[in-house]
Amino acid sequence: MTYQDTVNWMFKQLPMYQNQGKSAYKANLDNTHLLADYLNHPENSFKSIHVAGTNGKGSTSHMLASILQEGGYKVGLYTSPHLKDFRERIKINGKEISEEFVVEFIDEHKLFFESNTLSFFEMTVGMAFDYFSKEKVDIAIIEVGMGGRLDSTNIITPEVSVITNIGLDHTQFLGSTLEAIAKEKGGIIKPNIPVVIGETQLETEAVFREISKDRNSKIFFADKDIEDALESDLKGYYQQKNIKTVLKAVSIIQNRGYHISDENIKNGLLNVVKNTGLNGRWQILSEHPKIICDTAHNKEGLNYVMQQLNDETFDKLHMVFGVVNDKELESILPILPKNAEYYFCKPNIPRGKDVEELQYQFLQNGFNGKSYSSVIEAFETAKENAAHDDLIYVGGSTFVVAEII
Repeated sequence: MTYQDTVNWMFKQLPMYQNQGKSAYKANLDNTHLLADYLNHPENSFKSIHVAGTNGKGSTSHMLASILQEGGYKVGLYTSPHLKDFRERIKINGKEISEEFVVEFIDEHKLFFESNTLSFFEMTVGMAFDYFSKEKVDIAIIEVGMGGRLDSTNIITPEVSVITNIGLDHTQFLGSTLEAIAKEKGGIIKPNIPVVIGETQLETEAVFREISKDRNSKIFFADKDIEDALESDLKGYYQQKNIKTVLKAVSIIQNRGYHISDENIKNGLLNVVKNTGLNGRWQILSEHPKIICDTAHNKEGLNYVMQQLNDETFDKLHMVFGVVNDKELESILPILPKNAEYYFCKPNIPRGKDVEELQYQFLQNGFNGKSYSSVIEAFETAKENAAHDDLIYVGGSTFVVAEII
């Protein structure tokens, strides 16, 4: 198979959460353990940092990778979802896994995957761990896909576990309260391994403390321990919280023998995009009109982004906006600006929310805008309508941003 054939085959396996939603969710790690045994446990041959959380885990993972790269380490980075190409999920020192490795890995193990009905995410995690093992990375930053306790990545024993924050997202899988979701995310806390919590939250602090006590894991709250965040090339307001989380995690691995200087930290934070290729986080695509895209897609993430958008200077605001069909619009509508022209669209995945339904819900709540047949059509129309000093914001879903970058 060609590379594209291979990726297409992977996407067509058991329903993948990115495309299908709830039907793709598996409530156990049986297949992941089966695959790890089959691959001779590649996850045991490299050091790692495990990163979970409702918001910010992608940015936090990329910052950690960038800092470690500045320190001279060979750094694996596993994240999801991708924006344009599957290979963005698996990188070493910012370089994507080769097409050849993807093709050969799937070709070699295809019969095993099929006979054991492995999901897209399970085989992808196996591929990442196998790749990092064969390439002999010094350390890998492993981002949780969703949740933590039952996530396919949760077979590693990291140097430090990181949980950025807890919000009400993916409630159909993880629970309907912050406490319940915290228990799922807290599933990545390992016995005798320190854990960094990015944000102290009234509803979740006791949950994390209890899990840490049960597992004899030292717990640190970054927002209590780190007073001042450093500057980064990631300019979203919300990155200040992520930076504090990163600084605390780095201090822990320094104490575990990793040689990372203050200069490495400073340069790592200032060169995240250059070192890792991260896109879509308060990314400015144009100045006149100003075009900004951001992958924030839930209440907590959008709240920070809308605060920052409110501080921008512009004549008129144009919002290119689409969501997935399990998004609870009731939680995000009060956050979004009503003094804007909306260009409603459906991201090009099966999970994309019907654009007519999206428009109807917005108009019923006092918003103004029209629906378009695609993200690209919505975006191009917004650009045609925008004057020199207007602002175009593109977001609502990672998959909307992916189509315009």
